[in-house]
Amino acid sequence: MKQDGQIDEAALERLIPAFYDRVRADADIGPLFNAAVHDWPHHLEKLVAFWSSVMLTSGRYKGNPVAEHLKHRDAITPAMFDRWLAIWADTTNELLAPAAATALQAKAARIAESLQLALFFRLDDPAGRRAA
Repeated sequence: MKQDGQIDEAALERLIPAFYDRVRADADIGPLFNAAVHDWPHHLEKLVAFWSSVMLTSGRYKGNPVAEHLKHRDAITPAMFDRWLAIWADTTNELLAPAAATALQAKAARIAESLQLALFFRLDDPAGRRAA
């Protein structure tokens, strides 16, 4: 992190692996992530690139997060997003300056909302209920 508390590549390179270490160890969401990700070093590189693109407008990420999450739609629940966001908040609060943590938490909340809409909202089911 820069001396002024702003986010930089080095901060993301520290934050993302630390965060996903916690995710992988979490009883609620760890099993999903551990089953879905087969090459963690590669995945972490992609995630750093994603957050670099989102927060630093670096343009490094070239993927499609919605498409990737749709592959696991049947295993994902809305509660998992809440757990992910809680771990994200704890980790960013611990590792970053308050302004940087707050910025990352706000962006993560918007991304989580967008992903949930893509995964769970259907025009024929406006309440967001998934078929059993």
